[in-house]
Amino acid sequence: MSEQIHDRLEVDAFTLGLVGPDQEWAGTVADGGTVTTHTPAGCWGPMITPQFRGGHEVTRPIAVENAEPGDALVVHIKDVSVTSLATSTGSMAEREKAFGDDPFVDHRCPECGTEWPETVVEGTGEGSIRCAECGANASSFGFEYGYTVVFDDDRTVGITVGPDGADDLANRADEAMALPENSRQHPILLYKPDEMPGTLGRLRPFIGNIGTTPEVELPDSHNAGDFGQFLIGAEHDWGLPDEAALEARTDGHLDSNEVRAGATLICPVRVPGGGLYVGDLHANQGDGELSLHTTDVSGTTELEVSVLKDVTLPGPILLPNEEDLPHIAKPYSPEERATGEALAEEYAVDHLHDALPIQVIGSGATINDATDNAFARASELFGITEGEVRSRCTFTGGVEIARLPGVVQLTMLTPVELLEEAGLADTVREQYA
Repeated sequence: MSEQIHDRLEVDAFTLGLVGPDQEWAGTVADGGTVTTHTPAGCWGPMITPQFRGGHEVTRPIAVENAEPGDALVVHIKDVSVTSLATSTGSMAEREKAFGDDPFVDHRCPECGTEWPETVVEGTGEGSIRCAECGANASSFGFEYGYTVVFDDDRTVGITVGPDGADDLANRADEAMALPENSRQHPILLYKPDEMPGTLGRLRPFIGNIGTTPEVELPDSHNAGDFGQFLIGAEHDWGLPDEAALEARTDGHLDSNEVRAGATLICPVRVPGGGLYVGDLHANQGDGELSLHTTDVSGTTELEVSVLKDVTLPGPILLPNEEDLPHIAKPYSPEERATGEALAEEYAVDHLHDALPIQVIGSGATINDATDNAFARASELFGITEGEVRSRCTFTGGVEIARLPGVVQLTMLTPVELLEEAGLADTVREQYA
């Protein structure tokens, strides 16, 4: 970690798809300081670049002054902006013999067998990523169904283009993707998919992969309970022996479209300094990311980061914008509170709880497993039974799908006294003041 502490830290260096305590650090930001990033697109670019060991290209880990294991990082997301002019995406098809156990992790040339081969670009299309050793098509992925989207100047809408538009963008792919100088991925626009032309979509950018460094090195796209399943029993260097070993994750790969400007993310600290990292910005996405991929873009973020001392979290907590909360989980209005107090008096209820909303992140092999994980985390965090968690979430919250097959946001209007005991009350109050 850097000994120099910056009030404002600009991060412009990235990993080759890994997160962990041995990654080179980006620097140290002051407790209460600001981090700015310009990150390359996640998912598709790294996926088609065999040099990568994971499916994203995230920043090097950022140390935060005073952060130690057993603390939490509070990340206020001040801004998320798209810099790409266009992107390509869709549902994926894996290429046989171009990988071992995992097409996101252990790449190999299907012809000469070189592991994580260096590659060069020859032309455009799905055959353009070539092994530098033997010249074979070395990418692990193509499109099962794919499309190319171009954005307006203000990045408010995007439209899918046909063959001519996709070909034009493929021939200026680096420029159109606005890849940062230190990015090492091949831009996915090279593949020029052109299905579904003429579809107009609204943009609302968010951060797909943001969190703290896990205790063990993991592929960045697999730092979650669903994608992490691919590591169990795998024979590559990041294979895990069993489900229990996956508890080392910090669930940075959320793909929640509510992790956007105005939201606050509270992350567990597992290594000295915390190791905050950022990447995989998306221009938009429907709940669940149903194609497993969406509009991956380069973009900038501005984050204010502070430390909550001695606040131990089993997983991340999201405080979304109030407008993103389920209706029944929004903070009480003064009128609702007054009506509730009148009912409490009428029916001899001694205490009407003050309550504020939080979202407990859960992840697992399936949506049901992820929800069970969120129940367990909420129960552990607040020292209440799972039955009470389920009841409060039914009456004053709900569960939302961030990503299939298994990342959820469990929303609950939480009694303030429980937030106080967990050390979270001031942070939640600040979000919903």
